[in-house]
Amino acid sequence: MSQGDIALLADSVRSGRVSAAELVAEAYSRIDEHDGQLNAVVARCDEAAEQAAAAVDAEVAAGRDPGPLAGVPVLVKDLEDVAGMVTTQGSLLFVDGEPAAEHGTVPRRLVDAGAVIVGKTNLPEFATEGYTDNLVFGATGNPWRREYSPGGSSGGSAAAVASGMVPIATATDGGGSIRIPAAFCGLVGIKPTHGVIGRWPAPDWLDMSTEGPFATSAEDLALLWRVLAGRVDGDPGSLTPVMLGDVGEPSPVRRLVVLDRFAADAALPDDVREPFEEAVHQMSELIGVAARRISARDLCGSTDIDDDWFTLATAEHVASLGRDWVQRGLEQMHPGARGFMEWGLRIDVDQYLAARRRRLELVRSLDAMLGDDGVLLSPVNAASGWLADGRIGADQAPGMLPPDVFNTPYTNISGHPTLSLPAGITAIGIPFGLQVAGPRFRDGMLLELARRWEARYPWPHVAPGYRTWAEVLP
Repeated sequence: MSQGDIALLADSVRSGRVSAAELVAEAYSRIDEHDGQLNAVVARCDEAAEQAAAAVDAEVAAGRDPGPLAGVPVLVKDLEDVAGMVTTQGSLLFVDGEPAAEHGTVPRRLVDAGAVIVGKTNLPEFATEGYTDNLVFGATGNPWRREYSPGGSSGGSAAAVASGMVPIATATDGGGSIRIPAAFCGLVGIKPTHGVIGRWPAPDWLDMSTEGPFATSAEDLALLWRVLAGRVDGDPGSLTPVMLGDVGEPSPVRRLVVLDRFAADAALPDDVREPFEEAVHQMSELIGVAARRISARDLCGSTDIDDDWFTLATAEHVASLGRDWVQRGLEQMHPGARGFMEWGLRIDVDQYLAARRRRLELVRSLDAMLGDDGVLLSPVNAASGWLADGRIGADQAPGMLPPDVFNTPYTNISGHPTLSLPAGITAIGIPFGLQVAGPRFRDGMLLELARRWEARYPWPHVAPGYRTWAEVLP
């Protein structure tokens, strides 16, 4: 089995072929070279990174194994805590906050596995949008076409990995925030089954958000999934090690279902439909299973997925921050975040609880459709791309993206694991992402499918004009 770049880098550090200090210096050199054009990195921690790299190198010199990510540089999405750094969430309201006292769950697991944090990445304010722009740091560009968005909310992280600035950058997904930027940046990403990666502190969107990885290769994705998986105190849904044993095991796919859109039966735009149809054909050939097409009504009935997702996410976010605090801060928010919060302020308890109850029906419907061995294919996004400031067209004003461009929230509501697979390039020169939802607790099935897909249909590991991390190895 071939190794991904991350494993090769870590093996090289453990063997002494390259030092952690050299990898950190290379990461900062690449950030200096590329970030002025992309605006993906919003904070650096040079001194702390140099000290952490020196500690990794000291472990190697002493004959001890620093871990599976030994010396590999990491950027952390500025929604997650890094000890000694301010977590701004891309908001003027948090930019002068106190530095975090300790690492969040995922940064801690990466560091414990030997990785070295080198800084933080950009995101939309409060991680509420599908494009990466805010009033603190500005917009992030897509390495494939800089005037377009890398997506959101983990867009800064995806742009950093797709441009080769770092081998690893963290991501979260409450409505598509791993899959949307993975798709637009040509990465492979997975939103795990809810509970696979324990969540603490509690996310703003209680039952819909999870952390998870994206990567340049299927092997790296599986490695990061293994490093990040595990329970955490305080998360009632997180899985114990015994429960996780079966989740990571590969199993065959015997059922293939195809759905253009989750929220509406409207036709896909031609520039999305064409690469999607080709990807469906390729997947059917790869697994040797004929595709069965369904409509949104077959899966969702009369439920408006977008409306339910917005009801749950916006109401929970307002409650998390505090209604009075949100109302006082509206004037200082980016238009996208402000629209999101204003929506949440209008939700009453009956609307919220009704959406919560419908969630159980949606879970049941997808469980029944997939069984234990099925996958559901759809486009990750129902648009080929949008501009870096969130406009679909140049004549629009920045603000909230229209809900009909998204195709991701269903599995945040349901909790099912969901891949974004690179599947070609759209007419505007941005990668197309194929979304693959699988049965709950069958993450291993999707990770194995990603390996098979890459072996048959390999994709470039970085955007054109950028260098992979394998190129730094002697």
